[in-house]
Amino acid sequence: MLSEKSSATVRATLPAVGAAIGDIAELFYTKLFAAHPALIRDLFNRGNQKAGLQQQALAGSVAAFATHLLAHPDTRPDVMLGRIAHKHASLGVTREQYAVVHQHLFEAIAEVLGEAVTPEVAQAWDEVYWLMANALIALEERLYAEQRVVAGDVWRQWTVTERVAETADCTTFRITPADGAPAPAHRPGQYVSVQVELPDGARQIRQYSLITSPDSAVRAITVKRVHGPAAAGPDGEVSNHLHARVHAGATLRVSAPYGDLVLADSAAPVLLASAGIGCTPMLSMLEHLADTGHAAPVTVLHADRSPADHPLRGDHRALTHKLADASARFWYEESAEPGDGEGRMDLSAVPLAPGTRAYLCGPLPFMRAVREQLIAKGLPAADIHYEVFGPDLWLASA
Repeated sequence: MLSEKSSATVRATLPAVGAAIGDIAELFYTKLFAAHPALIRDLFNRGNQKAGLQQQALAGSVAAFATHLLAHPDTRPDVMLGRIAHKHASLGVTREQYAVVHQHLFEAIAEVLGEAVTPEVAQAWDEVYWLMANALIALEERLYAEQRVVAGDVWRQWTVTERVAETADCTTFRITPADGAPAPAHRPGQYVSVQVELPDGARQIRQYSLITSPDSAVRAITVKRVHGPAAAGPDGEVSNHLHARVHAGATLRVSAPYGDLVLADSAAPVLLASAGIGCTPMLSMLEHLADTGHAAPVTVLHADRSPADHPLRGDHRALTHKLADASARFWYEESAEPGDGEGRMDLSAVPLAPGTRAYLCGPLPFMRAVREQLIAKGLPAADIHYEVFGPDLWLASA
């Protein structure tokens, strides 16, 4: 809970800080990486940094946290904090790194806002920062304990046992622990971090959803090769490395599984809506539903550029057919086949069973559009869950 004195100061200065938070975030990262170059080499996503996406995500999360403290002083935004904590845990973020972030963030705030940062203002925003940081530290330490790993050491060596081309730009890698020990348990929808050493010596990390059910004897990830111009940024360093250099027999450094978009243990009806590579967590959920004999209605929805671009299309249909009461509908912008929809996903003719829990994954514009359609059909917002691949810009632009 934010103190009464700091609440008044934060409320008075939030408009100014909010207006400058983008500049503050950009300067913060410049200072951080100048002082600690290993962080941009081996922890932060260099592609997101170049595109400015991480700066937007940081700005959005800080502003959202402060706004929540003022509007709901007796609660915390646990959904937002949980999503950040899972991402941090998959990277091995440690308690000590929060002090490093604090130093450079507050230097940036003082430099951008200048004389407006009085001792009173600095103290109030310091309180906001440590409320957020300590909440994240507690959540992350709990996540580490659940997976029986130590903060900063979440990695194991895994062996690639098979590589399967799904589409021209999507490849599935089947993996198993190199030490022969059992794979760690995961929940349907979770992801792992994969760390690779690039030609320049950097050890970059990316998250990839596990596409298999927790009950499966294998683990697998499907990686989409990121083409920079199409993604409004640079080429994906890790995805292109995996596609070009990693084959059966190779070893990968893989984290324990994390992620807060997980299938609820419930007999309720389920809707799984995805676009592009966003289908990957849905495949894990769908396989789990089939493995456990889920009897309630399951609605599977997917949108893509064309059937040829739809990764795991066959699995999408096959797993749907295994369920007692399930249907799959696909939409394609090009080359739609008989029975498929054309253009963007349209839920006007999609029936929605009472009590449905919806799970969304795909580009932000897609998820916003689907969420609006679901709410218009009467689904409560609390029953709509989503996953963002990369920095969560929903907060930054909400």
